[in-house]
Amino acid sequence: MIKDFSLSSLIAGFVAVLVGFTSSVALIFQATHHLGATPDQTASWLWALGVGIGVSSIFLSWVTRQPVMIAWSTAGAAVIATAAAEGGITMGEAAGAFMVSAALIVICGVSGWFEKIMNRLPLALAAALLAGVLSRFALDAFAAVPANPLLVLGMFAAYLGGRVFWPRFNVPVILFFGIIIAALQGGFHFDSVPWKITRPVWLAPEFSWRATIGIAIPLFVVTMASQNLPGISIFMAHGFKPPVSKIIGWSGFANLLVAPFGGYALNLAAITAAFCLGPEAHPDP
Repeated sequence: MIKDFSLSSLIAGFVAVLVGFTSSVALIFQATHHLGATPDQTASWLWALGVGIGVSSIFLSWVTRQPVMIAWSTAGAAVIATAAAEGGITMGEAAGAFMVSAALIVICGVSGWFEKIMNRLPLALAAALLAGVLSRFALDAFAAVPANPLLVLGMFAAYLGGRVFWPRFNVPVILFFGIIIAALQGGFHFDSVPWKITRPVWLAPEFSWRATIGIAIPLFVVTMASQNLPGISIFMAHGFKPPVSKIIGWSGFANLLVAPFGGYALNLAAITAAFCLGPEAHPDP
């Protein structure tokens, strides 16, 4: 690990985590709010997801010798928020539903069903799926221009310059420009943040049919279809041949362990994985 260390890989990993958290953490807050969670329970959700993502990413990358990045399911958070908004589902029932969904993912990994599907997916289709995932993410940046033209256009200009002059360090340079502009605009308010260590909160799982049908099954479907499928496709588009069943099975097992603390879904990263798979992160795949 020390031999292969580089500044570009460090920055790529940091930006991937930063984007992964900030792009969809609001959906988690919305889901916990509709479930009636306390602030400590909400913090426990983020603790469980962070620990689950970090340990799984390190373990699977070490075992497979490939840059495996685990993330939480953005679409899954939206599913939970929608189901919880309809009312009636308790925090314990939600934890039970997370465990059911995780168990289904483990079954998909152990049985090899998902890998058989991926082996029949043409590489061109995988590349198209990657383009579909990333295009909306890129176009949304321009939709933010009216709200803050200096920030968005300034970072876009840094991107164009970086593609020409410093492609391997383009992402950190863009981030640096964004931080400077946001700071000059007074966008940071660290004084309002209470700094303390998060403690995990056990959510005693309860199993019910309404939570299984309303949360577990939809969570499983969107995690596999909108997260794991694009995640594997991104691997294939970058020339990797990941052990799909092993990755899916272990991510589901890790999900099962953190589910009672609020870790609702762990899966392969899609958008953020693109930061870590290309030569900009490290020339050695």
